[in-house]
Amino acid sequence: MTSTEAPPAAEDAALALRAFALWPAGFGGLWLRGPGPARDALVERLGSAVRLKRMPAHIDSERLHGGIDLAASLAAGRSVARSGFLEEARGAVVLAPLAERITPSLAGSVAQALDHADAAERFGIVLLDDGAEHDEVPPLSLTERVAFACDLGQMAPADLGAADLPPPLASPTEIPACSAEGLEALAAVSLALGVNSGRALRFAALAAGASARLAGRETVRESDLAAAARLVLAPRATRLPPPPEDDAEAPPPPPPPPAESDAETPGDEEQEDNGTPDPDQLIEAAAAAIPPGLLEALAAGRTRRGAGSGGGARHLSPLRGRPLAARQGLPRGGARLALIDTLRAAVPWQALRRTEGEARTGLRILKDDVRVRRFEARSASVTIFAVDASGSAAFTRLAEAKGAVELLLAQAYVKRTEVALVAFRGNDAQVLLPPTRSLTRARRALTELPGGGGTPLAAGLAMICTLGTGLMRRGYTPLLVLLTDGRGNIALDGSTNRAAATEDAMKAGRAIAAAGLAGVVIDISPRPRPEAAAIASAMRARYVPLPQASAATLSKVIGALT
Repeated sequence: MTSTEAPPAAEDAALALRAFALWPAGFGGLWLRGPGPARDALVERLGSAVRLKRMPAHIDSERLHGGIDLAASLAAGRSVARSGFLEEARGAVVLAPLAERITPSLAGSVAQALDHADAAERFGIVLLDDGAEHDEVPPLSLTERVAFACDLGQMAPADLGAADLPPPLASPTEIPACSAEGLEALAAVSLALGVNSGRALRFAALAAGASARLAGRETVRESDLAAAARLVLAPRATRLPPPPEDDAEAPPPPPPPPAESDAETPGDEEQEDNGTPDPDQLIEAAAAAIPPGLLEALAAGRTRRGAGSGGGARHLSPLRGRPLAARQGLPRGGARLALIDTLRAAVPWQALRRTEGEARTGLRILKDDVRVRRFEARSASVTIFAVDASGSAAFTRLAEAKGAVELLLAQAYVKRTEVALVAFRGNDAQVLLPPTRSLTRARRALTELPGGGGTPLAAGLAMICTLGTGLMRRGYTPLLVLLTDGRGNIALDGSTNRAAATEDAMKAGRAIAAAGLAGVVIDISPRPRPEAAAIASAMRARYVPLPQASAATLSKVIGALT
């Protein structure tokens, strides 16, 4: 590729922008990942063709839906309504910054407006995603309602081209429709990539028609279907396409065209373009356009997390966190009075509450008007390592666990994650390290741990179950990480009985599952064995066979789950 040629991803991003400009409300919107000059240039070009309206990152429900204008109401002595942001956005394109931090409640309100707005009130949305990790994404309720997803992080503004955007169409009927064969081919691509959304298939058909329209054609060709598969279906892939079938089972090739003349006649190209599209070629085109980060996740069998996945679980807090809509109630138990919301609730009723001829002025606020503030906070996450310190390979396991703990602690302040360490050997288990972010304490605890002896797996599982449930009661979000080969030989009563030890370990695993504790079992035996997989099944935890685990590999696997 020469220096003047744009990369294929940039060409697709430019095509997505031009297609979206044709009918913003019909395509729903754009999901733009990766901050930088390329994204800024794309948004600037979009603003030259359509009206943009920026949505505040932390907009509240009152501003979103509209309500009482408090200042105007107090000045006028009557209730004065104020329009909401969604009403003001009619016929425009909404810019949503920090889209990966949009709350589910806000996303639900915007999604409902996208679905149920009348034709004259519809709007498009551009999700500006600044997520640092591939699986830190906006809420699914919004990403499912936008047609195009583009990663612009590695692009330059010049890669997007400088062609003017087309004006919005007066009627969506000006977009060519796909043929029945074209729809069947897109459906085959959708099934191959695991895209089970009918909305995505509709977007793909519209994108194919828009590609034809932008090229000045009235019919959809196979190249338009391939572009739609790349733009719409590839970013939504949930699995890799199956390998091609054996050549012996493939259908026979079509007969060669009649060799009347080597020269092309007018209409030959049009006849070829109107032929039945090849689903296999479309699947290959879509698979080649799957983003690299998503491709790695699909190959590893992982799925993307929802928005704001860093840190622990969300919970309501009366004092700190992300502001939520105020609720009715009295400021008790540490809750704070929401003065502005209280006044807004009281203003509409003032005319009814005044007695005729009464000289007293001022607002009359009743108990039902009082509102209190609410916040949404995240509980701290705690990764509990349970290390099998028994047997001849104990020192290797502890060395790998030490490296993984050190790597995770380096990221603890970023992800609000603490680390605890439990080791089991001999006849029992012990907590070597309570939840902490201290790297020095973690190193000291691991260094001082001896290895060898029996394998009290059941005791280790019971210990992390007790520790995890205790942390949950205190508001933490624990993740259990068990490093073992799954072959316990010490029962809970201390006897050396492999059958009893296995039964006790299974019971302890089921207790972990019943407590609702999330976990992962890392099988570090030289060869993966069914014992560790059975423990993972009892715990309802993910099983990861890692016979030659390195500290970096363990940290990567665990980091993907926290």
